[in-house]
Amino acid sequence: MAANQSRSVAVSLRQVCRYFGDVRAVDRVDLDIYDGEFFSLLGPSGSGKTTCLRLIAGFEQSTSGSILLHGQEVAGVPPYDRDVNTVFQDYALFPHMSVGENVAYGLMIRKVPKDERNRRVREMLDLVRLSGMENRRPTQLSGGQRQRVALARALVNQPRVLLLDEPLGALDLKLRQQMQVELKAIQQQVGITFIFVTHDQEEALTMSDRLAVFNHGRIEQIGTPAEVYERPTTEFVAGFVGTSNLLKGDTATRLMGSAQTVAIRPEKIRIYAPGEIIDTGMVQANGTIKEIIYLGMHNKYLVSLDNGDELTVVQQNLDALSAVNSIGRGHAVQLAWARASAHPLNPAGGSK
Repeated sequence: MAANQSRSVAVSLRQVCRYFGDVRAVDRVDLDIYDGEFFSLLGPSGSGKTTCLRLIAGFEQSTSGSILLHGQEVAGVPPYDRDVNTVFQDYALFPHMSVGENVAYGLMIRKVPKDERNRRVREMLDLVRLSGMENRRPTQLSGGQRQRVALARALVNQPRVLLLDEPLGALDLKLRQQMQVELKAIQQQVGITFIFVTHDQEEALTMSDRLAVFNHGRIEQIGTPAEVYERPTTEFVAGFVGTSNLLKGDTATRLMGSAQTVAIRPEKIRIYAPGEIIDTGMVQANGTIKEIIYLGMHNKYLVSLDNGDELTVVQQNLDALSAVNSIGRGHAVQLAWARASAHPLNPAGGSK
């Protein structure tokens, strides 16, 4: 975080709340997002992430709290007077306009001279790799191309902050993964702040400089993708961002020496055949293979421990694991993991 402390804050939320009757859609959220950052708001449906984005955009007004854009309070400032722009999941393109006209629309509203308008449209279409498609209609484009047009239209006005509300949600998996890489590259090229809303953990981990995990209107954790994945602070984060095994109570005490709940990622656990020698510094447990799920590059093993608890283990399909691959359902196994791989969790969620 030390590197961020020297950077200016693009968006700041202080004790922001948004209530709809008795529903606390956003509940006392504190958040700083820095200039030039790709920041994701991650969480399940109804967690408050989209409402938070709409508050920043000005489409919703907060019930209480303060929202600042580059140090200026924006309470009561309409969306068109905020130096932000928004890209939506449904693209919101004008079907009767060409690609070039769609991208130029905001410049036309601002009465930008035609020569300047055409130059900036060409620059944006080149940025999103749609040069030469100015005269096509949105209906003549693929989903990925329409998404690029929407992105170009949002960027052409040169906002200081770009808000993206699940913009890749309508794309198929392969195209979505391709667009994740392209979107991050575009953000790095233009250098402005991107605030990206998603319920997809892979998107957030792939693209973000930092992310905030939302749950029931509050932020559970803020950090880099590696920090949130490797060191989740709550059970919710451990379970929502990736998959985690939770050791609790007597099991945690027996294996880890403390009753505090800990999270262990499935890929951190190694499977050994009975009788194989395990390093003495590893935490060890005995169990039986309950199920094996083949997933191509790796296998997922469900292992019942001797005390009845169950752990999920993920192993890559490598020749080096041939001894493990010969182990089948119902076979006894040894499990082992480094003590540092088991991360302690806070007893209660809802905190950063």
